[in-house]
Amino acid sequence: MSNGLARAAVRFRPASFAGTFLALLFASAVVTACGVLLQTGLTASVPPSRYADAPIVVAADQQVRSTVKNGEDTETVTQSLPERARLDAGLTATVASLPGVGRALPDSAFPVSATGTGHPAPSGPSGPSGPSGPSDGNGRSDRPGTPDASGFTGRGWSALGIAPDERLAEGRAPADGELVLDTASARAAHLAPGDTLALDTPAGSAAYRISGLAEARPGSATVWFSDSTADRISGHPGRIDAIAVRPAPGTDPRALAAELRHSLDERAQVSTDHRRGAVEQPALYGAKEMLTGIGGSFGGVAAMTAVFVVAGTIALATGQRAREFALLRTIGATPRQIRRSIAAEAALVAPVAAAIGVLPGLALARWWFGELVSRGAVPTDVVLGVGPLPALAAVGACTVTALTAGWFAARRSARMRPSQALGEAVAGPGRPGVVRTVTGAVFTAGAVVFAVVAANLTGEAAANTALGVVLCFLVAVALLGPWLVRGAVGLFGVLLRAGGAPASLAADNARASSRRLASATVPIVMVTAFCGTLVFLQSSLQHTAAEHVRQGLTADQVVTARPGLPGLPAGTVERAGQVPGVAAAVALQPTGLVYQQSGDVLGTATALGVDGDPAALPSVLDLGVTSGSLAGLSGSADTIALDATLADSLGVRVGERAPLWLGDGTRVEPTVVATYSRGLGLGEALLPGATAAAHSTSPYPTRLLVAQAPGTDRAATAEALAGLAPGGLSVTDRRGYAAQADRQRDLSGWANNVMAAVLAGFAALSAANTLVMTVLDRRREISLLRLAGTTRRQVRAMLRWEALLIAVIGLATGAAIAWTTLTPITRALTSSSPHVPLGTALPLAAGTALLCLAATALPGRALLRSRPATR
Repeated sequence: MSNGLARAAVRFRPASFAGTFLALLFASAVVTACGVLLQTGLTASVPPSRYADAPIVVAADQQVRSTVKNGEDTETVTQSLPERARLDAGLTATVASLPGVGRALPDSAFPVSATGTGHPAPSGPSGPSGPSGPSDGNGRSDRPGTPDASGFTGRGWSALGIAPDERLAEGRAPADGELVLDTASARAAHLAPGDTLALDTPAGSAAYRISGLAEARPGSATVWFSDSTADRISGHPGRIDAIAVRPAPGTDPRALAAELRHSLDERAQVSTDHRRGAVEQPALYGAKEMLTGIGGSFGGVAAMTAVFVVAGTIALATGQRAREFALLRTIGATPRQIRRSIAAEAALVAPVAAAIGVLPGLALARWWFGELVSRGAVPTDVVLGVGPLPALAAVGACTVTALTAGWFAARRSARMRPSQALGEAVAGPGRPGVVRTVTGAVFTAGAVVFAVVAANLTGEAAANTALGVVLCFLVAVALLGPWLVRGAVGLFGVLLRAGGAPASLAADNARASSRRLASATVPIVMVTAFCGTLVFLQSSLQHTAAEHVRQGLTADQVVTARPGLPGLPAGTVERAGQVPGVAAAVALQPTGLVYQQSGDVLGTATALGVDGDPAALPSVLDLGVTSGSLAGLSGSADTIALDATLADSLGVRVGERAPLWLGDGTRVEPTVVATYSRGLGLGEALLPGATAAAHSTSPYPTRLLVAQAPGTDRAATAEALAGLAPGGLSVTDRRGYAAQADRQRDLSGWANNVMAAVLAGFAALSAANTLVMTVLDRRREISLLRLAGTTRRQVRAMLRWEALLIAVIGLATGAAIAWTTLTPITRALTSSSPHVPLGTALPLAAGTALLCLAATALPGRALLRSRPATR
């Protein structure tokens, strides 16, 4: 009987299930999209390219690993490194000496750039290097040109042959002071063995004689130096990127890899199969963490929101059928049959709706993933991991939610006596039960406790409590929604009653139907709270960072490298100091740090390497030093200056040692020489330039800050600074630099805005769906109002007032939750209150109001077209 009732209900009353169907479809789409991104983050890999012919690759661990104690148990937490981690070059000999190793080839890459070319050089120490010049017979011009690709990858000679098809095509191996150039670059620049090529390297500029040409991978502009020269000029002497291992004939690569892992222990990681690709592209680790965070953390929030919205929609739809259940009880249906009928309905509707929602979910995931790839957040070789698990999880979650929500919504009507059920169906549900009210009060108290705890924390530890505050508040709103609406109606009722008969009628209806309005209000509260927290946390950080840049940058000129170059040439600071009119010049190199926060969380911080006299820093940067002196930064790795917020997170003061990891994972404990207040947007830590260069992927500084002497010609100084490097440098003022920094921060906030948009879109559609359901269920009420003499215009006005009331309650409650969540977090991160741009807040509020008005006006007009009836 129960299954027959369910099929009949779905077949003959499809309109009553349309709202539930749409809510389940939207929920499935969001859960599927997040699940696909989570699966991609867990399984993402890139195929090996350079190491395709090396079955085993030995490299440094590209993650910081820290073992923390959690009670009696221990666990290992990880954090991707902001820079490439490298191996000790001496490890190559250790690997080569192991049984079963045929060849162990050290591989290292460093950026260099061409600054000019010359005619054939005299014979090098190893003799002539081959023909060149106007009569070489190969169609080359009599004067070499500068290579089209001004940026090259420098490598040691031992690395030749690691990549497929790499081989010496002409000439001989390089000696000291020589190089081998890839054939494509040589043809483009009309260069041949015997010519000279001037290069800027991390160790300085020099001219090198071309001893030969070698084939390289297409699109890979490469120069090979002798191993001793490459080690000296790489910027990280004594360190290499990886070791490509080829087994001896007859040796099983898997057995050799296992032996290497046992022998090397924790000194290096041994990679085989697809894991070799991650050695080539260490950015994969950060991309995996980001995708896992979006799909896991945000996916959990989205799934929870979907559960709330779907449960509320199903509870509303089930409650609207109270008369039907009461009649079934009157004709003899048992409580068990009622519950089984609802379960059967959910089993019929939920899987179909969720399955259809998988398709738009996959489309959303593909768009989202493509945008991340186009913005450089994910390597282009990573493939979106579309599998059956996200779809099955979405369908299963939606079905279970539908079953549970329907069972709870109908349990009261199912267990009542027939006469009592019929009476309540006419009068409507009473006040929320004691258990629901007490549980809601407990979650409210929990949210307040979380907010107080966040207020007493610093840095990212405070930000990590945001989710707990929001979740507790939203659970409380979902449970106490009817009480919230009744209280809000009582507060605004006086104002509404002064607005005429329609407004007064709207206030009375809202108070009497608080549960109905609560179902429509909760989605609006959710979208306002979640999106307000995400969007305005980002706006607060961006606003403070922009203020720090504008207040802290006091340099008159900012010099950067032109596109295509890895950074400013070596020695730029010294040459800039000799330019007439320059009073001070300091170069900065961006890098990153990893530190352990309170508890078991590893965090990252931005840092700047200072190349030049640290005592000149106050001339170009006003960081708001609160203690110590920036002049204390020495050329050794034993000093550091910290932003005050980061110093508080580490629990250190001036004169104490700060335990942290440098960008490449090197563990250090430098002495804190100063703390400052304007680190957001500039750099949360300052390091000696030599330290940053030695532990960064690229050892070049990226910008030069210049302070001019009073009375000097700014235009002439800028022209002189632009000519400090062949090809010219880019020179701008502090305003231009601040504008560039603003654009970069806008790109960094894109991910948060997209998450907010996805959640807002889902909640908005769900809120509109719920409002339409509630209006369509009021046919009898509107018919009675029409029979009592109420005009169509008055009914429409009443519905508009109710829509505005729902919007105001939802926006006010959501805004209060967002503000309560954001205030302690922004004070901990920025030492200021949340920044809420009116240009963002007002359109969101207006959009919410228009959504509520449209979702009530359209079905209201449809009901008013029919004749008044009481049936």
